[in-house]
Amino acid sequence: MNNLLIELFVEELPPKALNKLGDAFAAVLLAQLKAQGLASAESHVTAFASPRRLAVHITGVAAQAADKAVSQKLMPTHVGLDSQGQATPALLKKLQALGADVQDPQAAVNQLKRVDDGKAQVLFFESVMTGATLAEGLQKALLDSLAKLPIPKVMQYQLESGCDLPGWSSVSFVRPAHGLVALYGDQVVPVQALGLQAGRTTQGHRFEAAVSPVSFAHADSYADTLAKDGAVIASFAQRRADIERQLKVAADKIGGGVRAIHDDALLDEVTALVERPNVLTCAFEAQFLDVPQECLILTMKANQKYFPLLDAAGKLTHQFLVVSNISPSDTSAVTGGNERVVRPRLADAKFFFDQDRKKTLASRVAGLDKVVYHNKLGTQGERVLRVRAIARGIAHLLTQAGAATPELSQQADTAAELAKADLLTDMVGEFPELQGTMGGYYAIHDGLSIEIAQAIEDHYKPRFAGDELPRNRVGLLVALADKLETLVGMFGIGNLPSGDKDPFALRRHALGVIRMLVEQDLPLSLRALLDVATPAFQGLINPASEALLDFMFDRLASSLREQGYSAQEVDAVLALRPERLSEVARRLAAVRSFSALPEAPALAAANKRVGNILKKVEGGVQAAINPALLHEAAEKALADALKLVASQADAAWAAGNYEANLQALAALKAPVDAFFEHVMVNADDPALRANRLGLLATLHGAMNRVADLSRLAA
Repeated sequence: MNNLLIELFVEELPPKALNKLGDAFAAVLLAQLKAQGLASAESHVTAFASPRRLAVHITGVAAQAADKAVSQKLMPTHVGLDSQGQATPALLKKLQALGADVQDPQAAVNQLKRVDDGKAQVLFFESVMTGATLAEGLQKALLDSLAKLPIPKVMQYQLESGCDLPGWSSVSFVRPAHGLVALYGDQVVPVQALGLQAGRTTQGHRFEAAVSPVSFAHADSYADTLAKDGAVIASFAQRRADIERQLKVAADKIGGGVRAIHDDALLDEVTALVERPNVLTCAFEAQFLDVPQECLILTMKANQKYFPLLDAAGKLTHQFLVVSNISPSDTSAVTGGNERVVRPRLADAKFFFDQDRKKTLASRVAGLDKVVYHNKLGTQGERVLRVRAIARGIAHLLTQAGAATPELSQQADTAAELAKADLLTDMVGEFPELQGTMGGYYAIHDGLSIEIAQAIEDHYKPRFAGDELPRNRVGLLVALADKLETLVGMFGIGNLPSGDKDPFALRRHALGVIRMLVEQDLPLSLRALLDVATPAFQGLINPASEALLDFMFDRLASSLREQGYSAQEVDAVLALRPERLSEVARRLAAVRSFSALPEAPALAAANKRVGNILKKVEGGVQAAINPALLHEAAEKALADALKLVASQADAAWAAGNYEANLQALAALKAPVDAFFEHVMVNADDPALRANRLGLLATLHGAMNRVADLSRLAA
C-alpha cells in the first residue's frame, strides 16, 4: 500500500466552476479505484483546485488489486449439453469467448457448476480474475473522471507540436492541458490523458515560483513542495480560509469597527482567481459616497471582484480590499492600478444616478407600455394595471377582515403603479440587480412617503429562501399582488414549471406568497387570493385556480417536510386545505402530539374505515342522529361518548387549542371499537341504516376538524 497523487496542469479554469470541478475530479477518481479494488473504504481523498490545476491525493492505494473469483452465468443445461451430456457448439463457443481451455471438452464441462434457478438448471463458469495493476486501473479511472467532470463549456484545441502520441491531433476539454503528474509513492505511474504522458513535474506561480519546473519527490510532498518551490497554495479551502483571515486583518488594521462585506459567492470566485492571495487596501474619492451604496457595492463586487468595506453602522466607506495574485515588496503599483480601474466605474454609477433623478418615477410609467412583458400577457404597462387591481382587491379583503384601513388600499395602489418604473432608469439598465432598490431611492427623491418608497423597494421580496419579507403592510400587499399576477398569469397561459426548469421562478413566487401569509398571520386564504387575482386579467387567460391551488399546496408540503415534519403529518393537515395558513404549524404540532397517544393508531384506522363507508353512499350522508333509532347498546354508547367528546372538542376548537381538540378524541377509541364489533351499519331497515350512517358522519366530522386523521393510518 502507498499513497497516490494525480495532478492535471491546465490553463486558467472557469472560476465559478473551479471548486465543483476539483471535488468532482477527486470523487470520481476515488470511486473508480475503489470499484477496481485498488482503493478501500479506509482510503482518504484530498482534493486540490487552483486556477491552473486540478489534483487529488489518495491514501492506501494498492499496487495491484486482489484476484477475484468470478461466477458467470452461461446458459440452461439443456441448451449447453446434448442428450449424452456432451458440450454443444454453443457452449464451447461461449467458453472460448471467456478464455476457458476447451481442448478437452469433457474436462471443461466437468468444471462447470450446475445451479437450479427455480425454472431450469443453469450452467455457470467459475474462474479467477487477475486483479488490475495500478497502471491499468488508474488509466481507466483517470479517463473516466475527466469524462465525467461537470464542465460548463467544452473547448477544442490542438495538441502541442512534438507530441509523440500517435493518433492525437486535437483534444476537447474545458481548457488546454499542459501537464500531467502521477506519483505512487516516489514512483511515476505510466498513464496518459489529453495527449499528455504522466511525469513528476509541474509549473508553479507564473511570476513568483522559486524554481521552474517544480518537481515532486513523493506523492505526499505535493502541497508542501508546490507551496515552497512553486508559490502556489494548492488547496481551495486553504486559500479561501487564508483570504478570509487576511480580509479580517486588513479591516482590523484600519480600525473603527470596519469590516469587509461578507459574500460567499464572491469569496469562492476570488479564491478561484488567485494561486497565492495577498490582500491589499485601496481607496476611492469620498465624493462617490453620495451615490446609493448598493450601486457602488454592486459595481465593485460584480465588475472588479473587490471587497467593499463597511463601517460599524453598516455604511459603505471609501476604502475597499483587493485580493492580489502577487506580493511585490512595493505594493503601490498594484493598489494604484486598482484605484484607477474602479474610478471610472464609480463615475458611471454617479452619472447614472444624477441623470435618473432628473425625471420622476411617475413620468416614466407611461413608457412601460412600450416594454414587452410576455407575448401572451402584454406589456409591463398592462402588467402594472393588473398588479394595481390585485393589490386593491387584497386590501379590500384585509379591510373586510378588520386588518386594514381604506388608506392602505390607496397607498398600495400608488406603490404598485410606480413599482416597475425604475426598469426604465439608466441605473437599472446597467445593473438589473438593483431594480426595486433604485425605485425606493428615486421615490424618496420625488417626495413620496417612506412607506411607499419601502414598498417599491421591497415588492420583489422575498427573492430567495431565507430572504427577509417586506418591511411594511404596503410593501406586503404589493409583493403579494406582484407574485400572484405572475403565478395566475403563467398558469393561465399554461407556462408551468417542468422538472428543474422554472424560468419565471413560479416555485419561488409560490413560497414567497406562503411565507407572507404564514409569517405575517394574514387573515387571507389562498383561494380568496386567487379569486381576487384572476379577474384582473379580464379574460386574457384561461382560469387555472384549481391547478394553481394544488401547485401552491404542493410547495407548502415540500417546505414543511424540509422543516422536519413527516409526510403523514403534512398530508393529514393539508388534506383539509386550511383557510388560514398561519394555523398550519399549530395543527401539525397537534397532530404530532395526537400521534403519540396509544389510542391514535386505532382511531386513525377507524377514521379511514368510516370515510370509506361514507364514500360509498350515493347522494351523501347527513350528519344527524335520531336517538329513538339507536337500538344496539354499542351504538347508544358511541352516541353518548360522541356527545360528551364533542362538547369538549368544540370548546377547544373555539379557543384555538388544536392539541386539546385532538386529545379529547382519545376517549372515543373503546366505543368506536365496540360499535364496529357489534353493530351492522348496513342494516336491512332503511331508517336504521340511515341513522347509523348519520352517526358515523357525525363521528367523521368531529374527528377531522384539525386534520384528516385517516392519513395517519398505516
